[in-house]
Amino acid sequence: MRKTLAATCLALSLGAAAVCAADMTDLLKSLPSIPAGGSAQDSGTVASGLKEALSVGTKNAVGLLSKKDGYFGNEAVRILLPENVRRAGDVLRMAGYQKEVDAFILSMNRAAEKAAPKAADIFAVAIREMSIPDAQKILGGGNTAATEYFKAKTSTKLFDAFMPDISQSMNEVGVTKAYKAMTDRYTALMPFAKMESLDLDRYVTNKSLDGLFYMVGQEETKIRTNPAARTTELLRKVFAK
Repeated sequence: MRKTLAATCLALSLGAAAVCAADMTDLLKSLPSIPAGGSAQDSGTVASGLKEALSVGTKNAVGLLSKKDGYFGNEAVRILLPENVRRAGDVLRMAGYQKEVDAFILSMNRAAEKAAPKAADIFAVAIREMSIPDAQKILGGGNTAATEYFKAKTSTKLFDAFMPDISQSMNEVGVTKAYKAMTDRYTALMPFAKMESLDLDRYVTNKSLDGLFYMVGQEETKIRTNPAARTTELLRKVFAK
């Protein structure tokens, strides 16, 4: 039981190490690890616990972000102006073109919300493919071992899956149009100023994934700290005091 709890707690550090590093350190000090020669039953329970926690957390995160205002309505993951055009945005706001700036920001977030469901299948495959050695390696690693494992398994696939959808979504929700309207206004106001080039598809895709992993971490942390978030029998069992 204590071995299973140790493994699952490590899994729940996914994406949230910065939030609960001190708590996780205390937990890890107080719990034993699974010995190299542990039984097949122990090892299987470790893998099952990790998969269960990851499955619940990722499904919740994707569901939240896929809703209208999933990104835009959440200050923690809202996609803001790219750093290299923020000065232009400030100039436009002061000149009375707040509406154009706001429309551009909203359109980027709408594109991310439309692409978010793509993550569900990719997360599910990564979870199914987690082997017993994977679980043991995560257990023997540091406080962010589960986070690094999951990002390593899904980041490239997520980016490749999100990029085309982000591009299509940006056309559908008017990101490019909104950006052009904003830059045209800026050029008219500042004819000698130069707007830096911006790869909108890549920027919005990267920010979408940043928000996605952040939310996965938040959902996983709820499972670790809030009994009400343990929605399956396995989670309730392995997190019992």
